[in-house]
Amino acid sequence: VPPFALGEAMQGGAVGEVVERNDDGIKVGDMVLHMAGWRDEAVVPAAQVQKLPALDVPPQAFLGQLGMPGMTGYFGLLQVAEAKAGDTVFVSAAAGAVGSTVVQVAKAKGMTVIGSAGGAEKCAWVKSLGADAVIDYKSDVPVVKLLGEAAPKGIDVYFDNVGGDHLDAALAHARMHARFAVCGMIDVYNSGAATQLKYLARLIGNRVQIRGFIVSDYMNRADEFYKDMGGMLAAGTLKRQETVHEGLETMPDAFLGLFSGGNTGKMLVKV
Repeated sequence: VPPFALGEAMQGGAVGEVVERNDDGIKVGDMVLHMAGWRDEAVVPAAQVQKLPALDVPPQAFLGQLGMPGMTGYFGLLQVAEAKAGDTVFVSAAAGAVGSTVVQVAKAKGMTVIGSAGGAEKCAWVKSLGADAVIDYKSDVPVVKLLGEAAPKGIDVYFDNVGGDHLDAALAHARMHARFAVCGMIDVYNSGAATQLKYLARLIGNRVQIRGFIVSDYMNRADEFYKDMGGMLAAGTLKRQETVHEGLETMPDAFLGLFSGGNTGKMLVKV
């Protein structure tokens, strides 16, 4: 994804109601998912919108657990990391939209889960999702030590949203043939310094697999995702939390809040 350019309209995922249409496959009143966010109204080709499936969930769920964040967590855990029942899974940014989905799907599939979050409130939220242990990365204790205490026998799977010291800690405590799914590096996006990994050499001896991925790799399996995740949501197996800002003028603050942990669950703006 290219960087945002100065003077260019911002884009982002959005759910909206169709008010006019020139395509027979779309009706006025349909709810659709599109990438022309950051505006009150948008005119987009029909090929660039996705009609929302008929599931008994609120529309904003398709921006979270039934949208890109949920699909990222679901396929990253089960396909990229090949996580299975009995595995011990470490999840960074576990209070966020992707991380909280990973925690809950992992528990629903019979795994032991250790989540990382910043601050007592977020840690309590992750614990309420069913995590077996939660570490507070904002404490004075290094993440590598906290993870060692939470997983004395090591981890089988690491779901990486942040990189940095969390990735290094996961390498330090990786079991033989551990699998890492890497979808984000928010710790280093705006940092000019290179990431230093003290425990990188452990991936050789322990045969650790590290795989980066993009959620679009799995868009052709959306029906499978909606069936499984939609069923869990309808059954109440999954909890959903959102941080909602009101008004288009709040978009910049909401966006920047993502880089400082200003959200619990999915960050949304209601226009």
